[in-house]
Amino acid sequence: MTYPSNVRTAPPSAPGRTPTRSSPAAGPSPEEPPARAAAWTETTERLRAAAGTEPGRLRIIGAALALLVVAFGAVTAWEVSDRYAAAHDVVNSSQQLSADAAGIYSSLADADTAAASAFLSGAPEPVKLREDYAEYIRTASELLIKAATHTDSSGASGTAIKSLNEGLPVYTGLIEQARAYNRQGLPLGAAYLRYANERMTEDLLPQAKKLYDAETGRLAADNDRARQWPYASTVLAVAVLGFLFWTQRRNYRRTNRVFNLGLVCATAASLVLLVWLGVGQSLARGDLNSAQTQGQASLKELNDARIESLKARANENLTMVSLGAVIEKDDRTGEDEDKYEKDYQTAMGELGRALARADKLADGGSVGRQVDAARAAYGQWQGRHQEARASDAAGDYRAAVAKVIGDEGSTGQSFNRVKQALDDSLGDKQEDFERFAEDGKSWLDGLAIGAGVLALVAAAGAVLGIGRRLSEYR
Repeated sequence: MTYPSNVRTAPPSAPGRTPTRSSPAAGPSPEEPPARAAAWTETTERLRAAAGTEPGRLRIIGAALALLVVAFGAVTAWEVSDRYAAAHDVVNSSQQLSADAAGIYSSLADADTAAASAFLSGAPEPVKLREDYAEYIRTASELLIKAATHTDSSGASGTAIKSLNEGLPVYTGLIEQARAYNRQGLPLGAAYLRYANERMTEDLLPQAKKLYDAETGRLAADNDRARQWPYASTVLAVAVLGFLFWTQRRNYRRTNRVFNLGLVCATAASLVLLVWLGVGQSLARGDLNSAQTQGQASLKELNDARIESLKARANENLTMVSLGAVIEKDDRTGEDEDKYEKDYQTAMGELGRALARADKLADGGSVGRQVDAARAAYGQWQGRHQEARASDAAGDYRAAVAKVIGDEGSTGQSFNRVKQALDDSLGDKQEDFERFAEDGKSWLDGLAIGAGVLALVAAAGAVLGIGRRLSEYR
């Protein structure tokens, strides 16, 4: 008789029950879904269920509306701050640097003209001309120091300032050498004066022109940035007002209530901000446009005219100093001609064209009268110059010099009238520019802060308005 074994065998596992231990031969257990995915799914389901109810939809509308209003205020504050900073730079930085650059050019050209006039007057040089020369050099040096403290040394302006600082001592040294030889009655003085003039016209003035062009370009860029319309803020304003209108219309259709005080407050705050932004930016653009067209454009033409008058005067004096020693061929005729006389005629042509452009931009008031006076003196200057050249050609050098640097009836007198009229008109136009630019900046005062405050008021109104509707479901 056979008996069963005493070893107990494990009962078979119940269906669907997971064994407590798995044998090495058993396959891998199935992966359980991550808890995070389950939580995300549950949250999504809850949000979807909430969005299907009116309170849930109101919460979503309120959150979106508050976020959009805050974005509107933030973007408006950012754009207005950028425009205000640019307008501030126009008034207090770039415009002043442009004026200083023009002053550097004019002072250098004035110094060269005074040096040539003093040399032509003979030894000893007139004290007034020596003092004028020293004053122009001192002014140019001071303006260079001022410009260097407000410009980037690695940029175009910094490079030009460095070249001017290096070249100016060389020029003044050559002038002193010319004076020393002139006092001794040596003709070598005229050679040193001509070489100094070459350094001025070929090195210093071109670098001063580069500095002026760079700073004027910087001024134009700042002005353009200040006048740029805040498009992003405008688009967001339209979106905010449209969303508020839709929300209030939706509220009316569901409750038959015409007004929701919170939403009305949000709409009013947003509308006030949009109107303030539009009016403020429009008025600022108008004044800054006037600063550009009635101020800076005229200043450029008047500065160009003044510079060309100084060039013409320096070359006129050097024509008498050189006594025809510097000859070059005319590009058109191929004939030899006096270099300084040719440069004088070129500068006078540019002066006439600059005065014509300045006359078109003049406002017809005091600036218009001053430009007319400059044009009249310009025509007188040309006639007197022809008389001086005729005396020189006839061999009467003393009479020719008197007609160039004399007190009455000389080209120097005409030049001084041109220069005085241009200086007066530059002063008036500078005041016009500063007034328009300051007015343009003032329209943007406080707008950035106001945008932030009004945006917070609008956001609070939207939240309270939606909260009022939600309280009806509790």
